[in-house]
Amino acid sequence: MADRDAPIADLATANRILAHEGVVDGFGHVSLRDPDDPGRYLISVSRSPELVDEGDIVTLGLDGAPAGPSAGDDRPLYIERPIHGAIYAARPDVGCIVHNHSLSVIPFGVTGAPLRPVFHMASGIGDTVPVWDIAERFGDTDMLVTGMAQGEDLTRTLADRSVVLMRGHGCVVVGEGLRDTVMKAIYLETNAALLLASRPLGDIRFLSPGERALSWATNTGAGPLKRAWDYWAARAGRAGSER
Repeated sequence: MADRDAPIADLATANRILAHEGVVDGFGHVSLRDPDDPGRYLISVSRSPELVDEGDIVTLGLDGAPAGPSAGDDRPLYIERPIHGAIYAARPDVGCIVHNHSLSVIPFGVTGAPLRPVFHMASGIGDTVPVWDIAERFGDTDMLVTGMAQGEDLTRTLADRSVVLMRGHGCVVVGEGLRDTVMKAIYLETNAALLLASRPLGDIRFLSPGERALSWATNTGAGPLKRAWDYWAARAGRAGSER
């Protein structure tokens, strides 16, 4: 087995970072594909992200049931586990998933206004951010993704992209690794706020395809990504997790 202490510590830190940076609040969750088994993932038990520590991290199968070292763990789990299971099953390239309700993003899911990068740090969100509307297939619901059919439908709208908005709910952000996905989620919220502030001022010039590709490659280089992670970890009181 791979050393599990390091990814579990990073996942606990990611929860604290996303809470401190205003991406999640009492709700939302982040998961990491299990380094020992791509058919499983690591996620916290049902707890507000700002309170998550290493002891809260469990291993789940893609069906959302405790598996591996967590088999038999009967602590309450997040009810929207199908978001994670469905995406990991369909996207072998995805190593991390963040689901959140970041407030500046919500208007773009209910109006149809395009959410595209205007800020180089948000270049990883991609040029096209689709909107998934749970009502189109499932009618009136509590807006939560609680069944695999809903998770699979959401995953089809995400397709091969990095972000999908959820009408009247929030969004899902995916990425290759934990740290780059956390960066993407943080700057998605920042970019949405910048767009809302920019629209009243006039026409908006979005990043070009070349600018997006070059910026994201720079942002996620080993040095910049560690620099950002260490900064966010320190702000969230997790400076001891720097490596």
